Amino acid sequence: MSEVLEKIDIPGLELYKRGKVRDVFFLEDKLLFVATDRISAFDWVLPTPIPGKGKVLNGLSVFWFKKTEKLVKNHFITDNPAEFGIDVPEIKGRSMVVERTEVIPFECIVRGYLAGSAWRSYKKTGMVGEYKLPEGLREAEKFEEPLFTPTTKAEAGHDKDVTFKEMEDKLGSEKARFLREKSIELYLFARDYLERKGIILADTKFEFGIKDGEIILIDEIFTPDSSRFWPLDSYIPGKPQLDLDKEFVRQYLLSTGWDRNSPPPELPPEIVERTKERYEKLYKLVVE
Repeated sequence: MSEVLEKIDIPGLELYKRGKVRDVFFLEDKLLFVATDRISAFDWVLPTPIPGKGKVLNGLSVFWFKKTEKLVKNHFITDNPAEFGIDVPEIKGRSMVVERTEVIPFECIVRGYLAGSAWRSYKKTGMVGEYKLPEGLREAEKFEEPLFTPTTKAEAGHDKDVTFKEMEDKLGSEKARFLREKSIELYLFARDYLERKGIILADTKFEFGIKDGEIILIDEIFTPDSSRFWPLDSYIPGKPQLDLDKEFVRQYLLSTGWDRNSPPPELPPEIVERTKERYEKLYKLVVE
């Protein structure tokens, strides 16, 4: 998984958009997702790619889309674009053809543990999203029940926390409740599966879209870009955990003194290599 792909143009295909990580193309009435090796943090795309990262993201998403399709329908069609006449060696192993949907403008976040922005919020206010939590909780402590903490889905800039009521007002009660129930169901399914693999799924986020009037799961699922993973055998609440995800890069950037308002610094080779190792280790633990 060592070759690097930062961006790609595919002759004969119109570019739909370049996201922070994926280059997306129109493909008949479908879309072609290509997971590049770009990495983002704090709403910035970093100038240094992580070799092979896109293959890890794509492989994990394909694995989980297939594994969860009985829980909720998703947009995955195939990870072999050659079935649609697209034979481009550079995208092998890092691409999938998906249904085109009307994207629902919320990110559905499920938190099982007190970590990351949830921990920072709790220390300041005693709250996580709209939930008032008991006093005295420790960093990385497991919640009695997972918390559903949706945000807006911003094309640029920061996503904003919203209450479930605000989500209901925007989408209607039926759609909002479906999103909450399916998000929690998906989280619990993966949490239990991963615990058997020696991994804690601390939190994750989902995106959904509407296809032919039906809500389906889209984007990516249970990847180290969208989720927080910890090794079970080293888990000790009350302190930061070892990670198998993007948190390692976030913590490095915070240590540099970067102000998060100006363009981010390059990642040193050792940070690139250690990030690459985390992503590949997670892939092997989950899939193999």
